[in-house]
Amino acid sequence: MEQRPERIGRKLIHNGAIVDIYQDRMQLPDGSEENFDFIKHKGAAAVIPVMDDGRIIMVRQYRNAIDQYTLEIPAGGLDGADEPTRVAAHRELEEETGYCAKMEDVEFLLSLYTTVAFCNEKIDIYVARNLTKTAQHLDDDEFIDVEVYTLDELTGLVLDGKIVDAKTIAGLMAYRAKFN
Repeated sequence: MEQRPERIGRKLIHNGAIVDIYQDRMQLPDGSEENFDFIKHKGAAAVIPVMDDGRIIMVRQYRNAIDQYTLEIPAGGLDGADEPTRVAAHRELEEETGYCAKMEDVEFLLSLYTTVAFCNEKIDIYVARNLTKTAQHLDDDEFIDVEVYTLDELTGLVLDGKIVDAKTIAGLMAYRAKFN
């Protein structure tokens, strides 16, 4: 088995509201040293809201990092390191879509790491069924449109490159493979 790189130092570069940015000093297997960027994320949860007729509720919102609107499954960061992701997914469902589900109707689907090369963000994705219409409870910086699609329509949007968000693509394809 090959020798693993070893972290020999970590320096905080920026402490942010969502992420902390570090520079790690790494000793590589050949003995050389390099700096690696590392982004520490508090974790997140996402949910695929499935209506009684099988259609899926999606959210459209502007994403500053890519300067465009995206079509996504509802998601959000954990309120704290100890918050269960199922609780966060349940909360984000109602906040972003204006629909809610009983906790027992929120089922785990999969976990993923978004960008393993430089970030530890882990997102747990759930499926919510037996939805009840309530009202959106958006954060002050959120401006979200709610849209409804069939799974076939969403699959087409993924394959046409119109859905570009990784958690949404992974969640929809896993949902399709497991439940369709």
